[in-house]
Amino acid sequence: MNWNDKVVLITGGTGSFGKKFIQLLLEEHYPAKVIVYSRDELKQHEMRMAGFDHPSLRYFLGDIRDQPRLKRAFEGVDVVVHAAALKQVPACEYNPMEAIKTNILGSSNVVDAALDAGVKKVLALSTDKAVNPVNLYGATKLAAEKLIVQSNAYAGGKVTRLSCVRYGNVVGSRGSVVPVFLQQRENGKVTVTDERMTRFWLTLDQGVRFVVRCIEQMHGGEVFVPKIPSMGIMDLARAVAPENDIEIIGIRPGEKLHEVLISEDESRHTVELDDMYVVRPAEAIWFGMEWEKVGKPLPDEFRYASNNNSEWLSIDQIRDMIRPIEEAHQKGKLE
Repeated sequence: MNWNDKVVLITGGTGSFGKKFIQLLLEEHYPAKVIVYSRDELKQHEMRMAGFDHPSLRYFLGDIRDQPRLKRAFEGVDVVVHAAALKQVPACEYNPMEAIKTNILGSSNVVDAALDAGVKKVLALSTDKAVNPVNLYGATKLAAEKLIVQSNAYAGGKVTRLSCVRYGNVVGSRGSVVPVFLQQRENGKVTVTDERMTRFWLTLDQGVRFVVRCIEQMHGGEVFVPKIPSMGIMDLARAVAPENDIEIIGIRPGEKLHEVLISEDESRHTVELDDMYVVRPAEAIWFGMEWEKVGKPLPDEFRYASNNNSEWLSIDQIRDMIRPIEEAHQKGKLE
């Protein structure tokens, strides 16, 4: 795929993923135009002041709940990366209809606008919390995933193809536990909900590069899942605050002990590649079935979960991953 002549739009473009994604595109792929679509004028201004003022960059104010605005923004766009979402679990629990309006109905608006505008590729960002969800955020992301994948049924006679990427926790993203641990470290004690807890982990750079690859390879209808390492929450606490006491405070409502990226039921129509899994659409009526010629099928009752992973991060590896966040934290304190 040649990015040079492509117009790329990212919803939620002022977030941590959006900024990293845009930086990578501008530095390595040189698209014709990159459009930041988001609803917060202050964040757009701050982003521009932080150096995101490339000649090919455009800022477009709008909410994914506003379908007419999306349709206007999508005119002439080739690739849409759908990253806008309400993702804070407690906020979604306390404001359930707001989460549904943004994560589900907003995703429906993205689909409709892309189909109407003739966008060629739509890739939506999902999460491990969408698999067997136990909180409203996960449930809305599951619904959004199904909506994106099944909307290929509407695209048979059109150029638009829609797929998803599903991965785990991003080191240092907004809402990550690492800044919380760094703050708690100064008080001499960090809090952990349950010492048995495990999580999938990857860096922002890894996530962004994976998304770029998936855009280049997608046929439509797939859910792409990278092979990423797991870490234990106690190892993370020891990596961040090795001298501190650790207090176990009990698991919170809507929280899992372990995360799942591929369920046993999904594994029946999933293929494995060297560095990722591709969950093909269960219905073989349109796109995304080409992967069965590329990957190999998974064994019966395969389950890709953070506690049965074959790759685990050591405390030293975790320290290496969190070092940039730690340095930014220290810099913020000095300023």
